[in-house]
Amino acid sequence: MIIMINGPFGVGKTTVSNELLNELNNSMIFDPEEVGFMLRNIIPIDIKQLEAIAGDFQDLKMWKELTVIVAKLLVEKYKRHLIVPMTIRNVEYFQYIFEGFKRIDQDTFHFCLIAKEETIFKRLLDRGEKEGDWCFQQTKKCLQAYRDNDFGVYINTENLSIETIVLEIIQSLSNRCIQ
Repeated sequence: MIIMINGPFGVGKTTVSNELLNELNNSMIFDPEEVGFMLRNIIPIDIKQLEAIAGDFQDLKMWKELTVIVAKLLVEKYKRHLIVPMTIRNVEYFQYIFEGFKRIDQDTFHFCLIAKEETIFKRLLDRGEKEGDWCFQQTKKCLQAYRDNDFGVYINTENLSIETIVLEIIQSLSNRCIQ
């Protein structure tokens, strides 16, 4: 099984993913951001300037492809469920990755965590981000993309505890197939 936990920076994806890891046997976390960091470090600047003009490693052509390839290798090698926290708002990239994950494991699910912009900004500040940095710049874009497009199951984290969010995900998964 592959569980995608999507949402803007600061909405609680990592915290929810870590708690899910404790609740789901035989699972591991795969963060596609690590693939992006690797690409950012090895791709020459002239290529980055052509492919990722805005500085977002998700725009690097290999990012979405490697995200699916690494997930496939992890599942094949370690035979574990993947919990995949990620901030992805580009519908084309999302569909590519989601469909790629579905080819790896038919039991692929996507949850999009959302909250009010003010709540997300407060959470970002609470975790030590500086106002105006990359995470803040992406919040409006993410929330707009999640409103304008179908990103599957939405969970409003506004007034929910991490335990409640995780329970909601587990119940949704149980209703759809597993455990």
